[in-house]
Amino acid sequence: MPALTPSEPPERSSDRRHREIREAAIGIFLASGYDGATMEDIAVRAGVSKQTVYKHFTDKQNLFADIVLSTTDDMDALVGLIADRLSNTSDPTKDLEHLAEMFLNALMEPRVLRLRRLVISSADRFPEIATAWYEKGFERALRALATSFQALADRQLLAVDDPAIAAEHFVGMLFWIPVNKAMFTGDDEYAATHDLALVARSAARAFMNAYGVRRKEPRGDSNRTA
Repeated sequence: MPALTPSEPPERSSDRRHREIREAAIGIFLASGYDGATMEDIAVRAGVSKQTVYKHFTDKQNLFADIVLSTTDDMDALVGLIADRLSNTSDPTKDLEHLAEMFLNALMEPRVLRLRRLVISSADRFPEIATAWYEKGFERALRALATSFQALADRQLLAVDDPAIAAEHFVGMLFWIPVNKAMFTGDDEYAATHDLALVARSAARAFMNAYGVRRKEPRGDSNRTA
């Protein structure tokens, strides 16, 4: 007699369906914007009935809020990366360069850029959603950087008076040009046609020039005669 395979708990099935609807909704919202997206289109893409969509999400605004805030989960990896690269580093310049490149590549992904535009375009209508998205996403990364910079300062590897401002300087140098160019020009493939590694290295080195600890050169014996 073949072994019986336990049936999947209903909660798991429901969670999977929830994720499938959310994924379909992201595609529809990114393609059509908030106003152009319909629950019917989302149901079709998810392969479910419209009633099923409403069972998981009470209305379009609730669904929009859910998908926007669910994307902040991706920040967990970046926050973990920040702590991993900087907590025990003995070469902050090298590790900041590596961190900067990974950070920049992650936030320059086409889907992330499109979502960013969608959130910004809806901020006037749904300020609470946009604010939560910023606080749970980008602001978390800034706080993680500030914590790491303070730890490096405590180890005398950085000369930082205000770690929060230092974090803003680092991220500002890293993202200002590439992110704004991609956002304003609609060039979602910017990362594929530009050397982001060079941008990352330059930002990390400029940061270290500003905040790196200057080691004093040993002075010669002034009383020593030739």
